[in-house]
Amino acid sequence: MLEHIINGKYMMGPLLICSMVTLAVVYDRWFAFRANRSIDTRSLRIKVLNHLKAGDIDAATEQCIAAKGPLASVLLAALRSYKQLKEKGENAETMRLVVGQVMDDYSAQSMHVVNKRLDVLTTIGTAAPLLGMTGTVTGMIASFAGLADGGDNSKVAEGIAEAMITTAAGLIVALFAVIPQSVFNRWSDEIELEIEEANSELVEFILTQH
Repeated sequence: MLEHIINGKYMMGPLLICSMVTLAVVYDRWFAFRANRSIDTRSLRIKVLNHLKAGDIDAATEQCIAAKGPLASVLLAALRSYKQLKEKGENAETMRLVVGQVMDDYSAQSMHVVNKRLDVLTTIGTAAPLLGMTGTVTGMIASFAGLADGGDNSKVAEGIAEAMITTAAGLIVALFAVIPQSVFNRWSDEIELEIEEANSELVEFILTQH
């Protein structure tokens, strides 16, 4: 491995940095998504609605505080807003509009946290192959320089090795960034869909109960 890094020469430095950043981001996001996926969000939504139907907003709020996660955070903000509006005696349409807006606002904030650092994987997935191609070009330049010096086989071989190693390294780093990002994006979409469904359920509840 060390020999390949040395033979890859200058472009291996940036590629190694990209690989370490990729591993750090994947590690961080993996545990974040894993923690969220361990929460039974469907059960949370059912319990919250059951508490609301029983007229116990505080119990629904406590349920969200205990559950944690992006969906629970959005529901918590909505329930607190709903409680304040209900205490003021606002009509159903006003409560629907305000609670819906609160959920939309907090949903955007929650999804920003969920998708945190995923743009880093996008950047590395794009940049790593380009760095590898740059190494390919510099390696071929070195090879042609060896040929120009009267066919110095060692220089030609070094140039070809640099070209091939950096190309392979760039593609490997890109794969390690792109594949996890695809999985994380799918999980992020699932979270966003759950929040949208919870939004619809809560708004529908407000309209039917008031």
